[in-house]
Amino acid sequence: MSDPADRIERHRELLSPAERRVAEVVLRDPECVAFGTVARVAERAGTSGASVVRLSTRLGYAGYSELQAAVQGAIGQQLRPAVERIRAERGSDVVSRTLRAELDNVDRTLAAVAPGAFERAVVLLADRRRPVRVVAGDAEAGVGAMLTASLALVRDDVVQVGGSDVAVARQLALRGMGAQMVVVAIDLRRYERWVVDHVTRAVTAGATVVAVTDSLLSPLAAHAAVSFTVAAEGAGPFDSHVGMLALVNALVTGAAGRLRPSATRRLDAVEAAWREAAALVGP
Repeated sequence: MSDPADRIERHRELLSPAERRVAEVVLRDPECVAFGTVARVAERAGTSGASVVRLSTRLGYAGYSELQAAVQGAIGQQLRPAVERIRAERGSDVVSRTLRAELDNVDRTLAAVAPGAFERAVVLLADRRRPVRVVAGDAEAGVGAMLTASLALVRDDVVQVGGSDVAVARQLALRGMGAQMVVVAIDLRRYERWVVDHVTRAVTAGATVVAVTDSLLSPLAAHAAVSFTVAAEGAGPFDSHVGMLALVNALVTGAAGRLRPSATRRLDAVEAAWREAAALVGP
């Protein structure tokens, strides 16, 4: 029985708005589906029980019970670590809650990375013939900056775009490059319109998109050649970017590995320039 997330991705364009809301529950709150009734899932999705059943059959399951069994199987490997963490709870203080939340975010984010998708993204990012442009929502701008700065140390032509619509359009202008440009799109729900609009236009112009987002149903994933979904549940009121940072670190590490000879020369030159300028304090 194939993974429900895979089926949702394959059927994404066929889902009605109500079915998409149910699919979001399957992706974001699988425990609700694994251990809840049709009515509970419908309530969580803000729709009807009929929509829950329709999504089940749309995805090729015999009914809700078969969808539920598939979700239970998909999350089975995650339940034991979660139980162990709960039993090992060291207190309810903010630091302990944050530790549990961030360990879970990193674990879920990296566990969800498909080897084939990772390899394809690394090949795109390491292709020095392709300019890389990073487009990140306001809250994710720091993650975008880290990706840009790290990747730019091992290859040329890596830029994080931003500013007014005119400035972003100029920075994403393909100028006859056709399908050469790689756009890394980073955003979480609620997705910023300017990010979605400019990524959409870049795809229309022939760019290849690597999406780092929080749902297979996000508008960024819909336009991407390669998509990664991150866990972003914060211990407090705000989204966490720790899982996203771990994923970005992995992508840069993979690209640097493919570019090892040239990346080594670049990093040696950077180190020499820092030493000559006495730019750093300490060894």
